[in-house]
Amino acid sequence: MHIRNVGFIGLGLIGGSIAKNIKKLYPEASLIAATSGEETLRQAHADGLIENDTFLPLEDFATCDLLFLCSPVTVNLSYLRKLKPILAPHCLLTDVGSVKGDIARAVKDLGLEKQFIGGHPMAGSEAIGYEHSSEYLLENAYYILTPGEGVPEETFRGFYQLVKQMGAIPLPMSPDKHDFSTAAISHLPHVVAASLVNLVREADDENATLKTIAAGGFRDITRIASSSPVMWQNICLTNQREILHLLDLYLEKLQTFRTELANADSENLLAEFQSAKDYRDNLPIHQPGILPSVYEFYCDLIDEAGGIATIATILATNQLSIKNIGIIHNREYQDGVLHIEMYDQPSLEAAVALLQRNHYTIHL
Repeated sequence: MHIRNVGFIGLGLIGGSIAKNIKKLYPEASLIAATSGEETLRQAHADGLIENDTFLPLEDFATCDLLFLCSPVTVNLSYLRKLKPILAPHCLLTDVGSVKGDIARAVKDLGLEKQFIGGHPMAGSEAIGYEHSSEYLLENAYYILTPGEGVPEETFRGFYQLVKQMGAIPLPMSPDKHDFSTAAISHLPHVVAASLVNLVREADDENATLKTIAAGGFRDITRIASSSPVMWQNICLTNQREILHLLDLYLEKLQTFRTELANADSENLLAEFQSAKDYRDNLPIHQPGILPSVYEFYCDLIDEAGGIATIATILATNQLSIKNIGIIHNREYQDGVLHIEMYDQPSLEAAVALLQRNHYTIHL
């Protein structure tokens, strides 16, 4: 496919990362962008990434061969209607939204099916915004593709290959299958995490006892509750049907647990926990997914002055940057005294190997 003029509606974490990746692959390509904040445009222009350093009229996107919609789902939908009159016939339109049903229906209603391939890079970070974007963000991450009916085979193959060039793993599926799958492995878990955090908050006492001792398992399973509230409000409302369906199934599962617990049904309780453990233990370990990756490990630490500083110095002198570090006071469900989080998988592996060579005990 021709990668000469590429446009981005939205240039945050995902949009910025894709733009940087394309610029690396096609340095002669001309990139333009529209964002809600002019400062992002100025920064991206200063980085040599895009041609414009200020807002552009939408008509300037008429020359694009490839146009990425990288804004929230509802914003992407509004742009679709505005873009239809100006899109060049050869332009391929794609998005990066985490819900596909609404935009697929809108594309069909607007008669843009032959020019549209839905996309969802299953990669992310706890940080948001262009300043945190990286050309490596998509590396080895699944990139779901939901092509519109009538997209020429040659066009689809070209975009498929571009996704592979960017280091991601293209995974074609229908919009409905995508929305059900992401509701199960991402959207429902966010609802559960948020509701569990709110339950604990409301059950806490005036001394904040629960908040004080919360660590280990509680922090692990509720980490995603720290994601953007506005983004998740948007996702829930645009994938309402699938989330409600799975939420009903989850409530049935909770009721089953409650019944087994009330009846002291030890055999079935054990079976529930065992089946969950077996399935969870067989999940891919290093495959990037839809939830932001966390590159963390735990380290045993002798209680002596300068212990943390020594570890930090060992890593720093080997050009390994620590993203987060802290002592774990509640270790009921995990090994290790010191929690260390790195920025990426290579840094994690290098840090673990380095500390092990220095005779530290590491827990992953």
